Amino acid sequence: MELKDAVAVVTGANRGLGRHLAAQLVERGAKVYAAARRPETVDLPGVTPLRLDVTDEDSIRAAARTASDATLLVNNAGISTATPLIAGRLDAVRGEMETNFFGPLAVTRTFAPVMEGNGGGAVLNVLSVLSWLHPAGLGSYAAAKAAAWALTNATREELAPRGITVSALHVGYMDTDMAAGVPADQKADPADVAAQALYGIEGGLPEILADETTRYVRQSLAASPGGT
Repeated sequence: MELKDAVAVVTGANRGLGRHLAAQLVERGAKVYAAARRPETVDLPGVTPLRLDVTDEDSIRAAARTASDATLLVNNAGISTATPLIAGRLDAVRGEMETNFFGPLAVTRTFAPVMEGNGGGAVLNVLSVLSWLHPAGLGSYAAAKAAAWALTNATREELAPRGITVSALHVGYMDTDMAAGVPADQKADPADVAAQALYGIEGGLPEILADETTRYVRQSLAASPGGT
């Protein structure tokens, strides 16, 4: 997909990776709707702030009416509550599924006909190495991201006849607010991850593996019995 003159909707664009994705899309000549639950927190020059709460279908529909020229959807918004599946609160588990799985599903369902009507386009789902690696202490997040990986693969097949490609971005810990409390030795630079993601979209890659840890885990999965 050619990013120059693309029209992008980036969810969770007010901070972290989403902010870098929006900024780099502007640099590449795209029109960018920087979506956030509180659009007043978007402070990037050159973007159009857009109110969008991925857990609120009325909000999603309203955003699609505003961004009716969209050709690229970046499902970046997400949460992590460090909730284990057995000992953790069930409402926290449901909250992560609502934001990290049902959210991108609802946004994609709403924007797919918009992009199709504009001649096709692309979807990027921001996933995680924890789509494949499932530590108990992050069980809720890992389960949601694993479900989002399945969502990505299934919608890729479903949307291809409509001229819409679907890519997955997998990455380990990044130097963002979400991972601020994680004592990881090395965290990926979100600016570098954003650049890799955009190159992947341009190249039509189905999977974009943004760091060494992610590449190692993906290779191990492929070599395992039953690996995909």
